[in-house]
Amino acid sequence: MVTVIQAYRFALDPTAGQHSALRSHCGAQRYAFNWGLARIRVNLDQRAAEKTYDIPEDQLTPPVSWSAYSLRKGWNQGKDEVAPWWAENSKEAYSSGLANLAAALGNWVGSTRGKRRGQGVRFPRFKGRRSGLSCRFTTGAFGLADDRRHVKLPRIGVVRTHESTRKLARHVERGTARIRSATVSFRAGRWFVAFSVEITRADPVPTRPESVVGVDLGVKSLAVLSTGEIIPNPRHLETAQRELRRLQRQAARRTGPDRRTRREPSARWRKTQARITRLHAAITNVRSDGLHTLSTRLVRTHGTVVIEDLNVAGMTRNRRLARHIAGVGMAELRRQIEYKATWAGVHVHVADRWYPSSKTCSACGTVKAKLRLGERVYRCDACGLVLDRDLNAACNLAALVRCEMSSPSCGATVNEPAGNLRKTRAARATGTATGRPAQTSTGQRRRRKATAV
Repeated sequence: MVTVIQAYRFALDPTAGQHSALRSHCGAQRYAFNWGLARIRVNLDQRAAEKTYDIPEDQLTPPVSWSAYSLRKGWNQGKDEVAPWWAENSKEAYSSGLANLAAALGNWVGSTRGKRRGQGVRFPRFKGRRSGLSCRFTTGAFGLADDRRHVKLPRIGVVRTHESTRKLARHVERGTARIRSATVSFRAGRWFVAFSVEITRADPVPTRPESVVGVDLGVKSLAVLSTGEIIPNPRHLETAQRELRRLQRQAARRTGPDRRTRREPSARWRKTQARITRLHAAITNVRSDGLHTLSTRLVRTHGTVVIEDLNVAGMTRNRRLARHIAGVGMAELRRQIEYKATWAGVHVHVADRWYPSSKTCSACGTVKAKLRLGERVYRCDACGLVLDRDLNAACNLAALVRCEMSSPSCGATVNEPAGNLRKTRAARATGTATGRPAQTSTGQRRRRKATAV
């Protein structure tokens, strides 16, 4: 049993009045965000202008704190003047916007100071009406109704759900789950509510806890397992391309919006765009369902799952394969396997990005120097192995963990450097794969003699 923070999302079927109330709360969240951001920018610009006049640091305009508490305190002091209509919505709508602003500013500061990993984060920008609609509730009367077909939201009331909430309701009734917050959002023409729940999970033990499976992802097949099973790629995006092209051509014939002339789009253009949005949402849903089915089966069957650390962003730069690679959902599958394995106590081993799983022979360990993408069958020149390319890669991934479990000396390949690894850590690997000749001596490199200038 493990206690985790999990989200339960349900689709909503609000009435016309509730639809307007939801949009009003999301608009209030956006208004509070823009108000706080304008206040911060004015203060930063004023301090930057004063520094250009060589004003001492202690005489500059005092900085404005952008913590969530300080922003909320400033909003409560001036909300009667800046937003006389603030009482129409719940106070949580404004608090969620200010909390999002504090988080965005914190990410920006951490990124500029090098304390935040990943891609650089720029300064927050103002939110427009076309931005996503969302609002978060952390206090107040929110939760599940007794009939398992309605949810309660502050100031909005009881809203009917499109599906039953019995899965979450059973945990709440047993006392194994506690709802922490509720977030409403508008996605693909439908309202959703997501409950952040602290839940105690008791996932079943894998049926084969000693089994190790290697998962090789691809485009031709969604995944090839080291057990020999091939999961076909359903190609949901390719199947919907015919209908998607037709709708996009139809939208091109309609009168769309124009920012330069401030032209409003026609009603037919809006209807066509709504159909395109619903089609994309349907593709996303069926893809996500297939990935959830596969990831759950892997975690509940095998005790160890070996996956690759793929550079999906780099792979999508290939203009011939970008759409096919994006339609697979490789990163989403890895994310699902990792968090589900944590719940079930399954070990997930992520192979190194530069490990030549496709070029290595799964029988003798010989590494090929080159292997074209069009060669779908692996043929080993050393031992004569003939095997499917993806199945060979999956077997190599599974062998990584098996060799580590058997002995620390296993798993060596031809392209690994010989000798003391601490002395050759910065040197490139030698062997067939890299084309770099091996060194004649295994000792340390000789230092060059200093020459007099």
